[in-house]
Amino acid sequence: MKEYSAPIDEEQLTARIREIGFSCTMCGECCRPGAGDDNLVMVSPGEIRRISSLCHLRAEECAEPYPEHVKLSDGTEVTFGWAVRRVAGDCIFYRDGSCQVYAERPWICRTYPFMLDGEDLLTSPCPGLGRPIGWEEARAMARALRARRAAEEEEGEKIRRAISARLPREKGCLVIDGEGVTRV
Repeated sequence: MKEYSAPIDEEQLTARIREIGFSCTMCGECCRPGAGDDNLVMVSPGEIRRISSLCHLRAEECAEPYPEHVKLSDGTEVTFGWAVRRVAGDCIFYRDGSCQVYAERPWICRTYPFMLDGEDLLTSPCPGLGRPIGWEEARAMARALRARRAAEEEEGEKIRRAISARLPREKGCLVIDGEGVTRV
């Protein structure tokens, strides 16, 4: 990840995005492994519902528990959140060179290759970086980044509340997300 200092003010963020430049080349590298960056896409329960509704799939067909687990002293495994399923490393929704859920794609996909970390604007490797971007497209990206951050902060707060509640002690894996605890 490359880091750029950029305040969260929408106008300044828009200007930074224009300065960096970005235009999607539709190469799909962000949807496949080996793109120079991990293509793991975290999703919220709401995003899973929207995608599964669009695709007429069950939630568990669209998403799986985030792959990193913490093992508690009693043997219970816990993970925080969900990720879009991948098949042979590719996003399950990347087929025939395009995204099958483009209209309802997750925040991470909507804002790729950009990410906010505190007051910093980060970029992931992407062939589209450095290409010209218009003010309206940059402003839309800035707004999407700010909305993504707000959604992630809200989800994080809900997860903190779920963690503070008593966790069930069961064999298997518990997924803690903004809607509570799910045994998988």
